[in-house]
Formats: sequence, structure tokens, C-alpha cells
Amino acid sequence: LAGCSKKDDSTWLGYAEGDYAFVAAPTAGWVTEVAVKRGSVVKQGDLLFTLDATNQTATRDQARAAIAQAEGQMGQARANLELTQKELVRQAGLLRAQATSKQNYDLAKSNHDAASAQVAQIEASENQAKAALEGAAYQLSQRQVLAQTSGHVQDIYFRQGEYAPAMTPVISVLPPQNVYIRFFVPEDQFAKIH
Repeated sequence: LAGCSKKDDSTWLGYAEGDYAFVAAPTAGWVTEVAVKRGSVVKQGDLLFTLDATNQTATRDQARAAIAQAEGQMGQARANLELTQKELVRQAGLLRAQATSKQNYDLAKSNHDAASAQVAQIEASENQAKAALEGAAYQLSQRQVLAQTSGHVQDIYFRQGEYAPAMTPVISVLPPQNVYIRFFVPEDQFAKIH
């Protein structure tokens, strides 16, 4: 019956489209929580989903333990450095007074240099452990994936208990600014459009 009616020249055929934002995890893992539902509205910064963080938590804890160990070693190394410094000063005074041998002074100097190198080595190990802690904290933060744009959740591709490969979309979001209308203007009317 629609074909029997009079043709309306003021209408054009068209449809609405949208460019989706596909949200993927930066690394692979088991999905432990999906915090949104299909059709829900999310804002930038909202939690979308969480991946298992057992390995990242262990790496963070290991880095913390390495820092604690280095701090403990540092206290002992600094005490040893202080002791060797005092012995070096004492041997230098005795050498000036010709009350000791050059060999005893050289031994005290060598012990002081070794203690100083040990402090520097432990300091480097502590700095390395702190950098590892920062890296582990970042990797742990990446297990909770947040929305980088606002919009409606269109689809959820992985559910709790499923394994999501790295860089594979888990959720798609349709930002309002990505919705547009595509329509077709008849050629004889195209010149009238501004």
C-alpha cells in the first residue's frame, strides 16, 4: 500500500551510523569483573572491567621485599663504612707518627674503599628495586580498565571467567559525538542543498 500513495519529494532515504570505541585490555588475562551492562551510560574514568592481577600483585610484592632487603643491607653497610673510615683516620695518624707500617695503612684504605663501593652497590640495588616497584604498580593499575570516553555501552564481548587476549576488544562504547546520519540526496535536488 505504501507504493500506491503519492510520492513525497521532500523525504530522502538515510540511516544513522556510529563509530564505536572498542576498549581492549593492554595485556592478556582472565576477566574477573565486568562493571557495566549493555546499554548503560559510562563517563570518562568509570571502571569498565577488571582482569586477574595475581601475577602483577606478586611482582609488586617482590619489588617491595627487594627494597626492604636493600634498606636493611644499607644500614649494615653504612655502619661498616663508618667503622672503616675511623680505622683509616687512625692508621693515617699512626703512619704520620711512624707508629704503624705503610702496609697497615694500605689495608685500612682498601677496607674503606671496599665499604664505600658496597654502599654504592646497595644504593644502586635499592634504586633498581624502586624502579621495579613503579613498573609493577603501573602494570597492576592496567588490570582495571577505565573508560577513556563517555557514551553508551553497545556490546560486551568477554564475560567474567573468560580469557581476553591482549589488544582484543572486551567492550564497545558509542560516544555521542561519534553518531551521525548518512542520507542520499537525489541528483536533481543536490544543487539546491547548501
